[in-house]
Amino acid sequence: MTPGTPPLAAPRRLRFGYGTNGLADLRLDDALSLLADLGYDGVGLTLDHMHLDPLAPGLATRTREVAHRLGELGLGVTVETGARYVLDPRRKHGPSLLDPDPGDRARRVDLLLRAVRVAADLGAHAVHCFSGVVPAGTDTDTAWKRLAESLTPVLEAAASAGTPLAVEPEPGHLLATLADFHHLRRLLGDPEPLGLTLDLGHCQCLEPLSPADCVRDAAPWLRHVQIEDMRRGVHEHLPFGDGEIDFPPVLAALAASGYQGLTVVELPRHSHAGPHYAEHSLPFLQHAERTAATLTRSPAPVLQQAAPPHGAPSTTPEGSSTR
Repeated sequence: MTPGTPPLAAPRRLRFGYGTNGLADLRLDDALSLLADLGYDGVGLTLDHMHLDPLAPGLATRTREVAHRLGELGLGVTVETGARYVLDPRRKHGPSLLDPDPGDRARRVDLLLRAVRVAADLGAHAVHCFSGVVPAGTDTDTAWKRLAESLTPVLEAAASAGTPLAVEPEPGHLLATLADFHHLRRLLGDPEPLGLTLDLGHCQCLEPLSPADCVRDAAPWLRHVQIEDMRRGVHEHLPFGDGEIDFPPVLAALAASGYQGLTVVELPRHSHAGPHYAEHSLPFLQHAERTAATLTRSPAPVLQQAAPPHGAPSTTPEGSSTR
């Protein structure tokens, strides 16, 4: 090194969290304490009947209590809105932003507006959401119009709160891929509060590029990241090591992207053993991150094998409508 030349900055350490949708059998305070004890940096908090119910009375007071607890434990937070039955006990993820009934769409919008207020009060780095599956009998153009119209007041609220809205491409949904996210962005006029939730397993499942290349392409819009293992063409969230993802290159790309939010483990179907998977996931990610730091250059872009048709749900039980 030339005398007087400052040393190269060390790569930014990633901040790992765990989603409460994978700890559904624990009380929220017990889940938060567990994650802090295990060494996580934060939590992906899914607003649900068992974890900061967004529809029960006294939401503002309960939110302040959670904010205080997060501060005590030193945990960051992002707010997620993927609870299965929080709005409709008979229809999973219903109603959606695409429903034909304007009143039903308004109920989902109201949930997202509540989530924005909760996120602002918690100091969350983003609010996560998704489009929903195109209803039977609805053409694609109509579905995109409903999505854009429904998200407009939410984006306005997010701008006022200073909290990004991070839309997640979800297999089988109208907005299923990174290309779909950019289509929505153009439809809305590229509003500043609109960002992206990138689920790295979904990249493995159906994107044409590798997960690492997806991170590089998505970097300017990244506001939230979810992580788990997955196989090509199969939408099933798997514990680390049970799928096909090569994690060190993915984490190297994420560290190089400048992303500063949480990278949250999402294993909702393993909630029955949530404490076990939370305990084992963090050491896996930390080891992969240390390995990533030894990579001297990014791998060349690699095209993956063919995925299912665009937006098509997988045939596995998890699928797009049973997550």
